[in-house]
Amino acid sequence: MERKIIYLINPIAGALKKDKIRMLVERETALRNIPYKVFPTSSTGNYELIRELILQEGFTDVVMLGGDGTVNQVTGFLRNTGVRFGIIPAGSGNGLARAANIPTRLKTALGIIFEGHTGPVDAFTVNGEYSCMLSGIGFDAQVAHDFAQKSTRGLFTYTQQSIINFFKANPYQFELTIDQFSFFTDAFFISIANSNQFGNNAIIAPQASLSDGLLDIVIVQKMNKAKLPFALLRQMRGNNKLQQLVEDMSNKSVIYFQAPALTIRNPKLAPLHIDGEPKDTTEELRIEVIRDAFLLIQPK
Repeated sequence: MERKIIYLINPIAGALKKDKIRMLVERETALRNIPYKVFPTSSTGNYELIRELILQEGFTDVVMLGGDGTVNQVTGFLRNTGVRFGIIPAGSGNGLARAANIPTRLKTALGIIFEGHTGPVDAFTVNGEYSCMLSGIGFDAQVAHDFAQKSTRGLFTYTQQSIINFFKANPYQFELTIDQFSFFTDAFFISIANSNQFGNNAIIAPQASLSDGLLDIVIVQKMNKAKLPFALLRQMRGNNKLQQLVEDMSNKSVIYFQAPALTIRNPKLAPLHIDGEPKDTTEELRIEVIRDAFLLIQPK
């Protein structure tokens, strides 16, 4: 099958110079005699024009040059068109790309677009809203809300906001229901992960798979705040094993389990983020996996 590629370049993602990126992309694609078109990403997330091009002109691939926000918007809008998606990481965290072992070096990542293999990737919904990487309620969502207000982005700003919020953080009350099993917890935050990390290789769900039909749920429970960094470090190093929900969880600093769906009651209206983007929170969140949501070009 002849390939036809649409490149979507986020003009404000990361620190890479987009004119040089475009020159490299156009040169390498032309060398392989692959038809292509280049567009900027949409600030509104509306890709109806791209959808029409795919359906009318038979484009086979959509390659995104941007970060996790770009990946969320583009795959969410176009995943039912049958195209394959590629990622050339150009964002601040690049969590989904890193989880898929796509390198952050531009030319190497571009090589995978031409030489990689295609595999299905799951996603999930939060009250019907699409998420393909990691969503969270509580402390990490507050960081996302504050980070979004800053004029400068990047790892330094994100780290700065994380430290500020660490000292201000207080646990929230939640009730989780999985199948017919319910339990209450006071927690600093809850992460719902399809990929294994926040981004920048900050692993929060070490056992997460992009295509196993399960979501990894990480609950960082109420504890002495001095113990919190060490509890997180244990989780990020993979020292916490996946748990069965029949276990006694009251003495656990971090609860870590998998499920295809769950409901979270959020009576204190802890803040919410979806794939790193701040969202309006609600008193109840219904979360469900989407099996094989889209096809992703990945390293062989």
